[in-house]
Amino acid sequence: MKYVVEVEKAKEGRSNGRPSRGPVYRNVLAKDGFRPLSHSLQSCWDIFCESVRKFPDNRMLGEREMSHGQAGKYIWLTYREVYDLVLKVGASMRVCGVKQGGKCGIYGANCSNWVISMQACNAHGLYCVPLYDTLGAGAVEYIICHAEVSVAFAEETKISEVLKAFPKAGKFLKSLISFGKVTQEQKDMAGNFDLKLYSWEDFLLLGMQEKFDLPAKKKTDICTIMYTSGTTGDPKGVMISNESILSLISGVNHHMETVGEEFTDKDVYLSYLPLAHIFDRVIEELFISKGASVGFWHKDVKQLIDDIKELKPTVFCSVPRVLDRIYSGLVEKISSAGFLKHKLFNFTYNYKLGNMSKGYRHSEAAPIFDKIIFNKVKEGLGGNLRLILSGAAPLSSTVETYLRVVTCANVLQGYGLTETCAGSFVARPDELAMVGTVGPPLPIIDVCLESVPEMGYDAFGDTPRGEICIRGKCLFSGYYKREDLTKEVLVDGWFHTGDVGEWQPDGSMKIIDRKKNIFKLSQGEYVAVENLEGIYSLASSVDSIWIYGSSYESFLVAVVNPNMEALRSWANENGMTGDFDTICENPKAKVHILSELTNIAKEKKLKGFEFIKAVHLDPVPFDMERELITPTHKKKRAQFLKYYQNNIDTLYKNTR
Repeated sequence: MKYVVEVEKAKEGRSNGRPSRGPVYRNVLAKDGFRPLSHSLQSCWDIFCESVRKFPDNRMLGEREMSHGQAGKYIWLTYREVYDLVLKVGASMRVCGVKQGGKCGIYGANCSNWVISMQACNAHGLYCVPLYDTLGAGAVEYIICHAEVSVAFAEETKISEVLKAFPKAGKFLKSLISFGKVTQEQKDMAGNFDLKLYSWEDFLLLGMQEKFDLPAKKKTDICTIMYTSGTTGDPKGVMISNESILSLISGVNHHMETVGEEFTDKDVYLSYLPLAHIFDRVIEELFISKGASVGFWHKDVKQLIDDIKELKPTVFCSVPRVLDRIYSGLVEKISSAGFLKHKLFNFTYNYKLGNMSKGYRHSEAAPIFDKIIFNKVKEGLGGNLRLILSGAAPLSSTVETYLRVVTCANVLQGYGLTETCAGSFVARPDELAMVGTVGPPLPIIDVCLESVPEMGYDAFGDTPRGEICIRGKCLFSGYYKREDLTKEVLVDGWFHTGDVGEWQPDGSMKIIDRKKNIFKLSQGEYVAVENLEGIYSLASSVDSIWIYGSSYESFLVAVVNPNMEALRSWANENGMTGDFDTICENPKAKVHILSELTNIAKEKKLKGFEFIKAVHLDPVPFDMERELITPTHKKKRAQFLKYYQNNIDTLYKNTR
């Protein structure tokens, strides 16, 4: 395999009862060992201080000026200005009685004050404990109590949500600071719980006359406890050390340097993915380490493109749902541009794609067409974009290929978990063969596949498939207060991801399934549901699909979010009237969607028991409001079943 080297031999079924394990591989860049971490950098705080020293006057954090509800230009704080604010915040936290090893919560959408509070935690050796912006009071209360958070920062609009966690949270939380202002009513309510509540400006004054020495920090110190949303049960607190983040940054730098795409202090990054998730946290730490600029969105997803045009980022990290939206908008614009323009675009697209398929770099595949055709797409994304990185969920090959051609930027998929400090695999630029994969492992980890016999995945097969297992210094330090859960996933130094991967001939990895999402039908057949959902999602009239199989039944049923445009078009062609909700209720529409799913099943040569026999159409997209998906858009399958139980019962009853 071109991009990886074998460092350990495979092991057949082992005496400890674990399944067979394939060979251990690592990135070819690390064939002689992993790049050592700098001795002078022991913590995330050291990274920031180094950049303040090197780039004091560089723009660091930027937010859009708001006037009468309208977003204007970006206003910036320099590295030196942020450093001074961090010291003030840190001193005020110490006045509140918080010491090294204490827990500090941060709750709200990404903004400058979020990062300033985070850096204050880094400075004083506090555990930064993000509270998801998308979680309700129940989870906020749970995390505050479980992590024993004593001081918390919150977006102005989230103060009332934190107060809902009282009186239970009052056992631990003693100081609450708003990123903005606080009302007298909120102060009165806080007073009832002996909670000290501060506005941002008042809090900065608290430590003005005090001076505190910063404690010594080590690589092994915990930097943050990130609570994963989880698809079942209570959130788990993933403990991430300074060493984990430093290792990840080192690996990404090593990877990008070797492909000529290294990050510099001239880079500009748009921060909109939640800082409460590891993906954005480590990316921002990475850009801070380079002295680069981080500009924040103005918290309106419908205006995200406007933020991009104003900020002109060089790097855009995203999730498939956002990239799907950008793709759909571009396709719709081209389709409505008129016959000749549509034809011209398709010709230039196919020409450039053809050259990229022959091995040309995207910048060399059609430079003239880039200037006269695709430059309009590039300008629509700010004009400076050179890298789009997608994570959190699989990006469809169609969307990835399209964006690689038309954006004039490298579009790469990556893969990782909170437990692996986000990045474990990243695709290589200008390698079209890696479309649909997450690329080779970063040069900081060892990787192997472990067979999953009950699902038919064999790490020793001609095409090796199995559960992805990862070893390296970027791994988490365990689940907070849950050693039992830690032991389930960390075995002999290997983290078992629960994701099923398939090695590609070049050493890149393709994610094909999820180990735990299997169920057995009444005839004894196992069904790998995520794999099937990925296949059925290829149907043009399907936006999202949830598949269910009861162990008391012999066939599968599904709930589908139909594609509005496709279903309305079909309805018009078939003389059907009514709004989208009405069409979804029509039995003929269900027959139509089911026939499309059946065609896909036949085309992909699925087994008989993998065919879907009945569908319910829901016009409302699966959402977090109904607790159907997590903030990273993973399905909460138990909640799906609970929510759609009546529909499922009806489908089985009417189909037997």
